Amino acid sequence: MLTNSYIHLPGIGATTERKIWDSGIKSWDEFMEETHRTGLPELKQRSILEGISTSKEKLNARDHTYFANNLPSKEHWRAYREFKDDTIFLDIETTGLSPNYSEITMIGVHGSDGTKVFISGIDLEDFPQALEGCKVIVTFNGARFDLPFIEHHLPGVSFDQLHIDLLYPLRRLGLTGGLKRIETELGLSRSDETTGLSGFDAVRLWYQYKRGSQAALDTLVRYNIEDIQNLETIIEMLYPSLIENTYQ
Repeated sequence: MLTNSYIHLPGIGATTERKIWDSGIKSWDEFMEETHRTGLPELKQRSILEGISTSKEKLNARDHTYFANNLPSKEHWRAYREFKDDTIFLDIETTGLSPNYSEITMIGVHGSDGTKVFISGIDLEDFPQALEGCKVIVTFNGARFDLPFIEHHLPGVSFDQLHIDLLYPLRRLGLTGGLKRIETELGLSRSDETTGLSGFDAVRLWYQYKRGSQAALDTLVRYNIEDIQNLETIIEMLYPSLIENTYQ
């Protein structure tokens, strides 16, 4: 999808991009070979050709920041396939909804190198290591919750990655509500110990752990891991539908 995207190029909006797609162009290479098919003014054609050349160079160099800075945030998902090997799936647990009054209890990260949960009071400060080499972060509601929470409580952390907040592209497919509801609608199941648990239960489990229950922490870690692993399952399952929906 990224290699048939133009909306990140200077002066190119959704209308022009749609016109290119409607002409039957399926890739940057095809645009370069059959520019005339688009029916665009010559000046705009030259501008797009220059933009494609730059985009190909940046993609070959694995420069995710170019696309992170130029793609509209709601379209970052288009780059998932190209940067899949350098993607992490992220979810946090907290003691409440406000970063000003609540704390992060754990940050779960899942990627090609495996799954790791960073826990407050144990190794939460090691979380920045998980961002080394990361080019894409996938969350659910992370734009409003997870990433601002992390930036507030771990001031040294900055995010320059492409960020795919699945909350928004899933809405385009008619999938609304929280992550658990969407999982159910897609037929995804959870383990017996975490089925039915909510964010409220995550807070309860944390305080049980703080009172001495290792079993509560184990359940909370399992809950968090299932969140991040299911994010990968969902984007892999629905990515073709997102592409089809975009072209319609």
